[in-house]
Amino acid sequence: MSEIHSVATLNHVDMGGFKCVYMAIRNKPANIINNTSIIDILIQLSIIMSTAIESPVEICQIDNPTASVIWLHGLGADGHDFAPVVEMLNLPNIRFVLPHAPYQKITMNNGYEMRAWYDLFGLNSSHPQDEVGIESSRAYVESLIAKENQRGIANSNIVLAGFSQGGAVALHTAMCQKQALAGVLALSTYLPLQDKLATQKSTQSLSTPIFMAHGSFDEVITLERCRQSISVLQENAYQIEWHEYAMAHSVHPQEINDIRLFLQTVLIG
Repeated sequence: MSEIHSVATLNHVDMGGFKCVYMAIRNKPANIINNTSIIDILIQLSIIMSTAIESPVEICQIDNPTASVIWLHGLGADGHDFAPVVEMLNLPNIRFVLPHAPYQKITMNNGYEMRAWYDLFGLNSSHPQDEVGIESSRAYVESLIAKENQRGIANSNIVLAGFSQGGAVALHTAMCQKQALAGVLALSTYLPLQDKLATQKSTQSLSTPIFMAHGSFDEVITLERCRQSISVLQENAYQIEWHEYAMAHSVHPQEINDIRLFLQTVLIG
C-alpha cells in the first residue's frame, strides 16, 4: 500500500469537449484559477468524469447494513487496495464503499498519469496545493455520502476513511459537513488546505471522532507533517484519537485491530 504504485493500464473515459475544457483550465497554476465560478464549474465537471469512470467497490455481508464506511485509497492505487483489510476487519453489519480515483497527470511524478484524488506538486507543507482538485474530490465524496443517505444510512452512521492522499480528502471532507459524521479514519496522512480550516469547518463537525494513525518511519508523509496537522485540528477544537506504529508508509497489523475497535465504537456502540 505504498503511496506511489505503477499502473499497468490507463483506462479512462473520453469525455470529449468536457474533458478538454476541464484539463485545459485544471492544469493552470493555482494563482490563475482564482475565480469562484470557475472553481465551481471545475468541481462539477470533475464529479461527472469521476462517476463516469467506474462504480466503487462495495463489500457487505448482509442485505440491510446499519452503517457505511467510505474508504479512499492512496495515490496510484484503486478501490481494491483496501479490500483485504476490510475482509480482515470482519464487520458484517457495515457496508464498505471503496471508490476509484480518476486518472490524472501528477506534476510531482513528471506528469505521469495515475489514479489520484488531486494533483501533487511535492510532499512537503511548503509545496503548493491543488485546491481545485481537493475540492473536486470533496464534492465527489459528498455525492457518495448522499447516495448512502438515499439507501437509508444517516450521516451519524457513516465513517469516512482514507490512506495517505485519500485520508487527506477524507479529513477535509468530514470537517466541512453540516451534519456530523460518525467518524473519520485518517491513516498515514495530513490535513490539506489548513489555512482554510477555520473558515470552512462546520460547527457540527467538531463532534466527529477522528482516528489518526501514522508510522514512525514514514518517509513519504513525515510524522512531523502529520503532527503539525494534529496541532491545527486541536487548535480548531477537534478531538483526536492518536495512534503511532513502528512502520513506514503502510498499514500495521495492530492498526487493523485498532481500526476495528474504533468502528465498533462509533458505528455499533
